[in-house]
Parts: sequence; structure tokens; C-alpha cells
Amino acid sequence: MITIKEAVTKSELKTFVKFPFNLYKDSNYWVPPIISQELETFNKKKNPIFNDAEARFFLAYKNTEVVGRVAAIINWLEVNNQKQKKMRFGWFDVIDDIDVTKALLDKVHEIGKANNLDYVEGPVGFSNLDKVGVMTEGFEYLGNMITWYNYPYYVEHFAELGYKDEKLYSESRFPFSNVEPDFFLKANELIKKRYGLKSLGFKKASEVMPYADKMFDLFNESYSSLSSFVAITDIQKEYFKKKFIPFVNPEYIKFVVDADDKLIAFAIVMPSFSRALQKTGGKLFPFGFRHILHAKKHSKDVVFYLIGIHPEYQNKGVTAMIFNEYYDVFNKKGIQNCIRTPELEDNVAIHQIWKHFKPEVFKRRKTVRKNIE
Repeated sequence: MITIKEAVTKSELKTFVKFPFNLYKDSNYWVPPIISQELETFNKKKNPIFNDAEARFFLAYKNTEVVGRVAAIINWLEVNNQKQKKMRFGWFDVIDDIDVTKALLDKVHEIGKANNLDYVEGPVGFSNLDKVGVMTEGFEYLGNMITWYNYPYYVEHFAELGYKDEKLYSESRFPFSNVEPDFFLKANELIKKRYGLKSLGFKKASEVMPYADKMFDLFNESYSSLSSFVAITDIQKEYFKKKFIPFVNPEYIKFVVDADDKLIAFAIVMPSFSRALQKTGGKLFPFGFRHILHAKKHSKDVVFYLIGIHPEYQNKGVTAMIFNEYYDVFNKKGIQNCIRTPELEDNVAIHQIWKHFKPEVFKRRKTVRKNIE
């Protein structure tokens, strides 16, 4: 018999967070989250997303054993401002039992129906800066801290329950050796002169902070045309600055400004923390910090986390300036592989950015959708 129970107390939420640790204990590719950070994400007093969204967390039990979990999410900015009557689900993990999957998703549909919503989509997080999608290809490759990992049977469960593809994403990579510096050096100088632009680099995280709000504003502006984009609010900016910037090497943040010092492009790259996170077991203490700090300084793989270019400057070669800056940094650090986070397959502008590097798509994922009856 399957029982669905809502996780409300701190202890129950910890069980919710820790379930995948057991599910994926034999996987070489799953990358665990930091348990304390995951709990903070779900803390309605600390995460400002809950000013505009609500979420309920559910665990599936067979007898006394936890066999699945799901977060049922409503982003009211999306529902009220964009008129998308969507019920979200995320943080979905389950044993290979279609009945457990059905019981968890039935609970999501029940909440959606009670709130007069039209359809369910997932796996997605609260906002566009959260993880997204169920993996459909690339199960044999190491995950990263920016994405969810899952077993192949997840996709089969969704299909069997009548869920249809909604959005398609691809993840690609290229060896740093694919980067040809001569091309960027020439284009860099040409673009600077033509548009009166200059690049900004940083040595300390404190130097980044004065530009951080402008970066999120530009993020909102450059991604606003994408389907179901939900803008980052002012209060969320503060939260994300504290959450993400400490993980980023300052020299891995690159900005481009115009003659009036207006930010027109940015890029954030992170060291790959995948192996380090596997070693932490989800805990920063007593030794987890050491693994994280070592990866921050010495990882030979980097993950392109966010890149944004003002619509007026897209397709004008501004990325040449950004990659010219990165070339020197990556060369000094001996970077070997560049990895891209999930990108919508219909986001033509972002794919154009990478064409010179001959990227290889090595993972795919998607969100799925089903109408609420």
C-alpha cells in the first residue's frame, strides 16, 4: 500500500532532502546537493521566492519505507502576470514503481485542481534559476550541481501516465583546445572600437557586488522573450547574490559595458564541483569545505552557468570580447573541458554563441505536461 504524506516539520523536510541519497547510493553519476543549502531553499522564512510562490512537499511511503518524493509548486507571478495557469512539480524522485509515480503526481494534480489551474508541468523549480527537466539522454555522464540527475525509467513512467513533451533542452561540452585565440583577439578589438565597449574583470567577490543588480536586470531583459520566463524580483536578487556568488571565482565573472558604463553583457562560469560534492556526501562539515575549496581552485572543468546579452547587442560579436577574456584565465588555470548547462533547444540566439567551438551535445532533457482533469 502506498501512502502520501506531506513533509512539514524540519525532520520531515530533511527526510525529503535525503531520500535521493539512498536512491542513488550506487550511482557513479549522481551529484548530491549540500543538505543544509537544500533545506534553506525550502525554508519559507529564508527563501524570498515564497513571497510570490507556494510549495508543498510530499513523500511516498510503502509501509514505513520512503519510496518517492515530489514538490508541488505554484508560481503566482507566472499564473497572474503571464496568465499561464500552470501547476509546477519538481524535486521529483522515485523508485521504479509506476504506482508510486502516479500517487505522487495525482497529489500535484489535486492541488492544481483546487487552485483552478489548467495543467501540470515538470520537473521544474520555483524560477528560471532553479534546476529543470528530466534527463532523456546522457545517463552515463557525470551530473553537476546545476542540474537534476535521474534514472531512465522516469521518462518511461511519465509516458505511461500520459504526459507529453513540453520543452526540450540540450547540454553540450567542448574541449578548451577547440578555442582558437586568434579569432577572438581580432574580433575583440574590432567590436570594442565599433561600439565603444570595454570588458570588466574582477579579482575579488566584493568588486562584483556593485554590478550584481544590473546583471540580474540584464538577465531579465535578455531572457524575457523565452517561453514561460519569470523575471527575478528585487528581493530575489539579494538572495541569489548570497547563494551563488560565493561559489564563483571572481575571475570567472566577465562583464561588458558601453561608453556610458551601462552593462550590456555578462557571463558567469563556475568550476565543476561535481566530484567534490560527491566526496562531501551532502555535508560541509567537518571536511566538505575542503573538497569544495580544492575544486574551486583546482578544477580543470568549468561550467558555463549564465550568459546574457542585451537584445540590441545580440549577433554583434560581443561574445568575442567575453571569450577573449576567458581565454587568458582558462589558459593559466589549465582548463580542459567547458560544459554548458541546459539550454532550450529553440533558443537560437544562445546556440549561435557557441558555434565557433564545435560543441558536442552529450545530454538531453525535457519537461513534460499533462492537463488537469
